[in-house]
Amino acid sequence: MLSVAPVPVIFLHTEATDMRKSFTGLCGLIRGVFGDDPTDGSLFLFVNGRRDRIKALWWDGDGFVLWYKRLEQGTFEVVSARGGEKRVRIDAIQLAMILGGVRLESVRRRKRFNRAS
Repeated sequence: MLSVAPVPVIFLHTEATDMRKSFTGLCGLIRGVFGDDPTDGSLFLFVNGRRDRIKALWWDGDGFVLWYKRLEQGTFEVVSARGGEKRVRIDAIQLAMILGGVRLESVRRRKRFNRAS
């Protein structure tokens, strides 16, 4: 049987983040810089200055989950924000491409239906 969980809203912080920050520090960034609630179920991504480390913070309903990945070689792509925004909303496919080392500018997506919000 196929079981697919709903994909949370994913936000990528566009500026370098101090990777020494843990749950409390990252929650402070989310509240202070983004103006968001870290417990709303969104997935928040943070990349360091060298772009070889990424942290993801997510509220699963009764506690925070923190994922951390360090690349042994190469870098993560950081999506640039329009208008100096501190965060960019990405989808699960873009997240998979960032983690997989795919350059997002080189990807051409086919047209898909998108229900107006």
